[in-house]
Amino acid sequence: MAATYLPTLKQLQYLVALRDHGHFGRAADASFVTQSTLSAGLRDLETLIGVTLVERTRRVVRFTPVGERIVDKARRVLREAEELGDLARAAGRPLTGEMRMSVIPTIAPFMLPRILPRLRRDYPDLKLFLREEPSGPACEGLHNGRTDCVLLALPFACGEVASEPLFDDRLYVAFQQGEGEPPASIPAAAIDETRLLLLEDGHCLKDHALSACNRPELRAEATMMGTSLHTIVQMVDNGLGVTMLPEMAVNAGILDHTSVTARPLDAANAVRHIALVWRRASPRESDFRLLAGVLKDHS
Repeated sequence: MAATYLPTLKQLQYLVALRDHGHFGRAADASFVTQSTLSAGLRDLETLIGVTLVERTRRVVRFTPVGERIVDKARRVLREAEELGDLARAAGRPLTGEMRMSVIPTIAPFMLPRILPRLRRDYPDLKLFLREEPSGPACEGLHNGRTDCVLLALPFACGEVASEPLFDDRLYVAFQQGEGEPPASIPAAAIDETRLLLLEDGHCLKDHALSACNRPELRAEATMMGTSLHTIVQMVDNGLGVTMLPEMAVNAGILDHTSVTARPLDAANAVRHIALVWRRASPRESDFRLLAGVLKDHS
């Protein structure tokens, strides 16, 4: 029987790194090898399978159609290989070893500072690597194997995932203080659509806020700002409009040292559901559920 030569995991890692970074030098840096080592590994891979995967020019790295398909398959192969290690870890002590978690920007600065010290204290052998990114890239990274789990606000279409709910996070309307005592809550109908400031597309908080208000004209008239909640609060503090904030941000003190106040949004679905999500059938499901329990207990 003729010998069968298979691509190595290292060659597949080089290929995926080049697709992710679009540059041989940056892909080599991300892979902790020299550029010549990465280039040689990819040439060996192309020779092995007998097709051109990457068109090389002075300025552009362009994947061929078959190269794109093989990258997608390579991601799945690498994810399955990683899960071999996950199986071994799952058989040992809980919450040990490396874990990569993405957290969306409207959760990370308000929840993580309270949670991480306790997690380090109770599970010192857990090496938790964090990535802050919007919901879409976080879910894409989950399915590509770049991250293991995502701390997310639902509803959000994250694909085929398993999840563990943590808690509900109520939505608030934030506005500059005027004379007199503001009402206990703010009806959605009372929001001036021409003065509403929201995060740009890609941040699920924007969609949760607009969905809760159930006013189509808000989507058309609101100003979408490509910035952070902290920056939008400063804009509100300077009289430039009103905004929506999650309760966790209000409780974490985002309005401290400003003239901005906030009141609960009076609407039927004025809440987002915070959850931990991971790939279905992951061998580390018991770890993720344990982590979710820790997050829930300390929220």
